[in-house]
Amino acid sequence: MNYTQNEKIEQVTDTTLVIGVDVGSQLHYARAFDNRGKELTKRVLSFQNSIEGFNTFNQWAEKIRTENDKTDIMIGCEPTGHYWFAFAKYVADHQMTLVMVNPFSVKKIKELDDNSPKKTDTKDPKTIAKLVVDGRYSIPYMPEGIYAEIRDLMYSRDRIVKQHNISANRIQRWLAVHFPEYQGVYTRFDATSGLAVLEKAPLPKDIVALGIDGIRKIWHDKRMRGRGVTEDRAKILVEAAHNSIGLDGGAGTRSELYMLLEEHRLWISQLEAVEKALEETTLKVDHVEKLLAIKGVGIITIAGFIAEVGDIRRFKSPKQIQKYAGLELVENSSGKHKGRSRISKRGRRKLRRILYQVMIPLLARNKEFREIYDYYVIRVKNPLKRRQAMVVVSCKLIRVFYAVLTKGVDYDRFKMMSDIHRDSEFIAA
Repeated sequence: MNYTQNEKIEQVTDTTLVIGVDVGSQLHYARAFDNRGKELTKRVLSFQNSIEGFNTFNQWAEKIRTENDKTDIMIGCEPTGHYWFAFAKYVADHQMTLVMVNPFSVKKIKELDDNSPKKTDTKDPKTIAKLVVDGRYSIPYMPEGIYAEIRDLMYSRDRIVKQHNISANRIQRWLAVHFPEYQGVYTRFDATSGLAVLEKAPLPKDIVALGIDGIRKIWHDKRMRGRGVTEDRAKILVEAAHNSIGLDGGAGTRSELYMLLEEHRLWISQLEAVEKALEETTLKVDHVEKLLAIKGVGIITIAGFIAEVGDIRRFKSPKQIQKYAGLELVENSSGKHKGRSRISKRGRRKLRRILYQVMIPLLARNKEFREIYDYYVIRVKNPLKRRQAMVVVSCKLIRVFYAVLTKGVDYDRFKMMSDIHRDSEFIAA
């Protein structure tokens, strides 16, 4: 199916049965209409989120299609969390077309039929079906093969990183309460030599009991080398423990830190494993290795981009990806009034976050992207604010990714800079 408004409307013909489905966690509701919005049933169908329920829905839809001489079935629903995934797979397996309507649109037009703000499970299917008839829907994309695998791995990494940060904050809280001087000895709480000591002597009094020789023995047993395991460092750690103002504790306090450190090690090992699998899988995508030639762009950024975009060849131009990421410029204007432009923020929030996070290393390490950024910030005519310039650079990065992944060309920084035309005012400045 095409994505223009007229072409969407043309997909709903006289032979199309339109079904609106309100998807829930356990129970779904469906109503059937023709292409003019006329309801073809008297009762709302409710069916369970199970194979029996799906089969009931299929039989119900086929019966209505046959009785009304329809040849095609188009099903519309809202992307309600993750509850629609199983239903979407069943619909695809039975050669029915599934489309999505925006929940925001459903909320806005729910009063058109009955002039009531009421929103119920039986009312929503009708609103959804009417939106489909009007061509106000989108085609859902469910990645397959390697793209689905990358998305799953990236989601796993996001979850692990979140849990890793939580465990790190809990350890730092424990140290702030029981041994606040520790982070004066180590700039990072997770320094290897420091954690080795805490695993054996969590509380300051335990470190004092160990003494300098006991601490050095821990490091020696673990075969640690370097500036962080010297006698002077051990002496500083013992003095900090001796003068600590932290709260004292017993077996329960020690056990708490032991469990926190064990949890911390678990998340680190899982993060290393998932990032290794993510790198191996991402490099199987055609032309991905060419993106690594861009200074400031790493494999995790590339994997996150592919996880959100999927098969980039399904987009006709980079502008579609820009809109997909919510970076499309919009404005509110009327008559002589012209509102300020801003990004829409409609689309894949994670993709927008990935593009924003990569800006820091990209602008720090990549001269050509930094030059583009500086141009928009310091140009004489209509200079942009820093955040706005970062959006412009993000869109440029999308165009570079699109060209490399779709055409298989090498990244050429000289060509990229020659494609950008500077105005005379900037040169004079």
